[in-house]
Amino acid sequence: MIAANAPIQRDSRAKLLVLDEHARIIHAPRSALVDFLRSGDLVVANDAATLPASLVGIHERSGQPIEARLAGCRALTADGDQEFTAIMFGAGDFRTRSEDRSAPPELLQGDILVLGPARAIIRRMLDHPRLVVLRFEGSQASIWEGIARHGRPIQYAHVQTPLALWDVWTPIAGSLLAFEPPSAGFVLDWTTIASIRARGAAFATITHAAGLSSTGDVDLDRRLPFDEPYRISVTAAREINRTKRRGGRIVAIGTTVVRAVEHAASRDGIVHAGNGIATQRIGATTQLRVVDAIVSGTHEPGTSHYELLRAFADDATLRRASGELDAHNYRTHEFGDSVLIERRAHCTACATQRRQRIAA
Repeated sequence: MIAANAPIQRDSRAKLLVLDEHARIIHAPRSALVDFLRSGDLVVANDAATLPASLVGIHERSGQPIEARLAGCRALTADGDQEFTAIMFGAGDFRTRSEDRSAPPELLQGDILVLGPARAIIRRMLDHPRLVVLRFEGSQASIWEGIARHGRPIQYAHVQTPLALWDVWTPIAGSLLAFEPPSAGFVLDWTTIASIRARGAAFATITHAAGLSSTGDVDLDRRLPFDEPYRISVTAAREINRTKRRGGRIVAIGTTVVRAVEHAASRDGIVHAGNGIATQRIGATTQLRVVDAIVSGTHEPGTSHYELLRAFADDATLRRASGELDAHNYRTHEFGDSVLIERRAHCTACATQRRQRIAA
């Protein structure tokens, strides 16, 4: 696949590979996405807006340059004591591949980081020398003002142009909670949402604090995705459960929606409203209880996003789809092309049987 190197969310040339429930592959323009929906479907998207989560500054004890990439938090709230998990880098910026970036200076619990107008203390070291928990000094208002003024979106070397926040906010972006964009949502605009409804499908949103897609470290990448908080409204939960009872499909726009919805239904197969933390790893052995299809970017084998796709299709089918993506020059990464993968037929039948048992 080809790296998408321009920050264009809805490129008129964007492609869509459809992998249906019978493992058939269809190539289409991404603008035709709605044509593959059915009356009675519910499309669910992540409405989190993206934080300027890359903060450069100085490691006060050594005087050396550092970059802190905020990577997670424990709650979807901007009040109270806010701590962030962060991945630390040394000198350099996004123009250098994350894998090739210099290491940060030695980090110790209690170290102070001067990040533009903000100051943060390393509250504790986690089980990797680049993985820390940061707590910012000052009032909540001053913390968020400092992040807003000094931070910039996390980005990677395949896009050499500095990103602005509007490059990484989806059209439905609401609360400022994601650390990287829920970029599957770049397929959406208000015309598309109107077309979804005109087709007899419905549309709903959840909020999920999308985390990092890459850390530049093999060991840390194996741990992705990190635990991620989410919020599902009473309205969204009701719509999801009603759609399932009526035999409609839940079509997730992105991997974050899958994680949130499946976690919220992990107790009894019913999506429960409220706040939660998605801690599970979804992969080939996962029995999906809610989501029937996913719209996602194109992902390479071995990445955490690709691992999640293995819950929808077997490895042989995904390898065949990857071959088609390569042969037809699909673009990868957040501004690239898209796939629509329907859950394989035998998994769908199992889900139907589970719904019948729940109804009984």
